[in-house]
Amino acid sequence: MPMQLNLAAFAAALLVAAGAVAAEAPPSRVQFSADGALPARTVVARNAACPAVTADGTPVAMQPRGAPDERFPVKVCEARLPVTVAKLAIGTAALPTVPAEIKRVVVLGDTGCRIEGRAVQDCNDPAAWPFRLIAAKAAGQKPDLIVHLGDYYYREGACPAGRAGCAGSPHGDNWPAWQAEFFVPTGALLSAAPWVMVRGNHELCRRGGIGWFRLLDPHPLAPACVDRTEPYPLAFGGLSLLLFDSAEADDFLAPPDKVAFYGGQLAKLLDNAPPHSWLVTHRPFWALAGGELTGMALNLTEQQAVRDKVPPGLDVMMAGHLHNFAALAFGPERPAQLIVGTGGDTLLDLARTPLAGAEIDGIPIVKGFALKTFGYFVLDRTADGWEGVLRAVDDTILAHCRLSGRDLECR
Repeated sequence: MPMQLNLAAFAAALLVAAGAVAAEAPPSRVQFSADGALPARTVVARNAACPAVTADGTPVAMQPRGAPDERFPVKVCEARLPVTVAKLAIGTAALPTVPAEIKRVVVLGDTGCRIEGRAVQDCNDPAAWPFRLIAAKAAGQKPDLIVHLGDYYYREGACPAGRAGCAGSPHGDNWPAWQAEFFVPTGALLSAAPWVMVRGNHELCRRGGIGWFRLLDPHPLAPACVDRTEPYPLAFGGLSLLLFDSAEADDFLAPPDKVAFYGGQLAKLLDNAPPHSWLVTHRPFWALAGGELTGMALNLTEQQAVRDKVPPGLDVMMAGHLHNFAALAFGPERPAQLIVGTGGDTLLDLARTPLAGAEIDGIPIVKGFALKTFGYFVLDRTADGWEGVLRAVDDTILAHCRLSGRDLECR
């Protein structure tokens, strides 16, 4: 059963101190953790002492989380706190806490700027990479919770010579790239509400895994990067979330070893899921690819792993990975699939129109909606479920949605 969390629940805080690597310091952050502790994190210059975090008026010493090195020449500090803490601050910066009831949730994903081989975005152009604008608008919504569905890091290679749109961009799994990709553009959204962080396939060890584990991973720091981590449940503010690391699940293949491994994880995670639970992950379980792969169903690994394990209380699978927005309802036999991969990376063409009637792993889509657009999604609690709004970069409303049980409909 998911562990019940009280007001502050699990959290982590991140603050870049004056004199650290970049001149533009991100604000504090609160993030849910996986293990029942309340870790507060801060990043300071590598030779600086870890500061104290103030929890309910009491200073608590912080300890280094890993050691500075050539890739990350900064010190990440962490303090383990009880979940009963009601007020949390680093210095004069107060950190948000979790209300007794979560009423508004901001959902976004796939936010990084792609510089990878011949796929290059103009990271210096807000029209080409609008994550900073999206984050600012999302902060203005005053959410109670922020859910990031993975893929923070895309700057794997250098900007091509002579390309002004990304000139000067840092790249590689290191602190300058992570700061440019996530911490600087996120701005005020980091301190607007607590975060739930999901690992994406771009945070696998061969890509951005070192930075993921050092900076964002909700588990205690592992001695080495690994491509699979344990799932975990969270229950707080009237929500039941089931967090699943799908970063290494193959989209168009179903290797038996992976199916067996993820099947075991899902069996434990989904056992006795409370009513109206949301499974939160990166790769969608039931989706259709677009572009050159239009109409192909994915994720085949997850589909086989979850068969015969879906509990009646699971309402929706929430994911990113595909760089568009999609809402798929399959009727009472299967949870709805919500995809929000519109946070900044290059958008993907849609799978097909209309979506209704298309079959995914044996069950047809009853209601389907999709848009190719940059933006973010806001869910507001209602008496019988949730009302959703898809917002564009300029906050224009692009779609209205309703989630009631397994019924998900957008217009």
